Amino acid sequence: MSSLATSSAVIRGLARGFRLSDADANDVAQTTWLRLLRSIDRLDDPAALKAWLVTTARRESLRLLQSRTRDVVTDEPIPSDRADSSALEDEAAERERCGALRDAVDRLPARSRVLVDLLLTNPEYSYEQVGAALGMPIGSIGPTRERSLARLRRDPRLLSAVCE
Repeated sequence: MSSLATSSAVIRGLARGFRLSDADANDVAQTTWLRLLRSIDRLDDPAALKAWLVTTARRESLRLLQSRTRDVVTDEPIPSDRADSSALEDEAAERERCGALRDAVDRLPARSRVLVDLLLTNPEYSYEQVGAALGMPIGSIGPTRERSLARLRRDPRLLSAVCE
C-alpha cells in the first residue's frame, strides 16, 4: 500500500473518530488533499507532511461539525433579569459565606475585630492609614492581623460554612 493510500486511510479514520459518517469522512479527506495541493509550496520540511495532513484533517472535521450547528437569530434579546437557577444557588451560597464570615469576625476580641473590619472595608489602606485610624502602632498591625486571621481559620462555624 502506498504512503498516499495509508495517509488517506489515516485521514478517514481520524474523521470517523469525530463520529462523522463515511461520506463525511470522505469529504474531509478530499478537502484535506485539496488544501495540501493549494499549500504544497509552503511546506518546507517533507517530514512534517504527515503532521500537516493530520492537523488539517482535524480542523476540517471540526469545521464540518460546526457547520451543522444552527444559530437561531431573533429580534428579541434574552432578558438579563431571567436568573439562572445555578446563579441563584451561587448567590445564596455567597450570602451564607459572607454571613458566616461576619459572625466569625464578630466573635473576635474587640481589638482584632476592629482591625479586621477596617481591613475588610478598606483593603487599599496602608499600615500608616490603619494605624492612624485605629490609634495603633504600625508595628503591631501585622502581628494582630495574623493572630486574627489564624483565629478565623480555626473557627469551626466559619469552616463549615466555607467548605460546604
